[in-house]
This record gives sequence, structure tokens and C-alpha cells, in this order.
Amino acid sequence: MIYKNILQIDDDMDDCEFFMDAVHEISSAVYTGIQNPLEALEKLISKELIPDVIFLDLNMPLMSGFEFLVEIKKQEFVKNIPVIIFSTSQFEEIKTKAQNYGASGYISKPNNFDELKKILTHYIA
Repeated sequence: MIYKNILQIDDDMDDCEFFMDAVHEISSAVYTGIQNPLEALEKLISKELIPDVIFLDLNMPLMSGFEFLVEIKKQEFVKNIPVIIFSTSQFEEIKTKAQNYGASGYISKPNNFDELKKILTHYIA
């Protein structure tokens, strides 16, 4: 599936800028980055944000990515928005847990900008 309206939820501003730069280099997709998962959840529930896909970090303060997945799946309006985990963790049990919590996919964060662009071309128009 190719997405044109992207929401990234990640508490690391540098990771968000890295991701945003990659998105802008490969597409004209609309990018929104939010560092606070609670704020993102509120904006999704209130329909202030209506993304085609959410790229979600797992390790965040205030609310983990797993907690976010649990909460978003309770919300009728937003529960069907695909959530792709974008995390540094590469453990298979974490990937399986993410899938069990309703994630649509899992990407291990690459350190290389060109690798990130290559990965994102599968998702972003």
C-alpha cells in the first residue's frame, strides 16, 4: 500500500528529522511528526489529524508504543489506520508482540539515510 499522508510518532526529534528528510526526498507525501504520543492520540481521536498511516516508535516516555496501540485500537474512528512500528529493537519477540497488538508492519530503524529512503519507497507515494 502506498500512503500520501504520514504521521510519525517518535519522542526523538533527530529521528523525526531524519525520517522527514527521507520522506521529502522520495515523495510529495504530507508528513506530520509528533514527539508526544498522548498528544498524537488526542489529535487522532478529535479528528484533528487523519493520516493514511502511522509510523510509531515503541520506546517513548509518557506512553509506550504498545500502550498507544492498545488505546488506538479502542477508538472506532482510528482503529483501522495502519500502524507500522519504526523502532531500534530487532528482537523477534518484540516484532511478534507488535503484530499481536495490531501493528500492520515493523521496520527496524536504519542508521543509513539511503537505506531509510529505500525502505520508505515501499510505503510512501
